[in-house]
Amino acid sequence: MAKKLTVYQYPKCSTCRKALKWLDAQGVAYESVHIVEEPPSAGVLKKAFKASGKPIKAFFNTSGESYREGGFKDRLPTLTEAEALSALSADGKLIKRPLALLGDTVLVGFDEREWKLALG
Repeated sequence: MAKKLTVYQYPKCSTCRKALKWLDAQGVAYESVHIVEEPPSAGVLKKAFKASGKPIKAFFNTSGESYREGGFKDRLPTLTEAEALSALSADGKLIKRPLALLGDTVLVGFDEREWKLALG
C-alpha cells in the first residue's frame, strides 16, 4: 500500500488553504488533519525533525500568539530537543503550518516551488 501524504493544517490559516488548493489542483491525494484539534505527537515530530534536516526552530510558528505568549523567542535557544518537541506536540498553534509528511519527505510551511519539487 502506498504511503499517503498527511497535511497538518489549520482551517483559518490562509497559507494552509493555499497549500490544500495547490494540492487539489495538482491532483495530489492527502489526508488533512486539523493541527489544533489533533497536533502531531512528539514521536511524529521527532521523526519529521530528523528527516527534514532543518533546525528545530523551523518547526515553530514564530509569528504566532502561542510563540509570543510562551516566550519561546528567549526560551527556544536553551530548550533541549525533547523539550522543544514536547512543547510543539502540546500546542498545534505553536507549529509552523502547514506541516506535510510523506515518509521521509517533510515540508514545513508552504513554498510552492519546494512542494512542487517534493510532490510534483
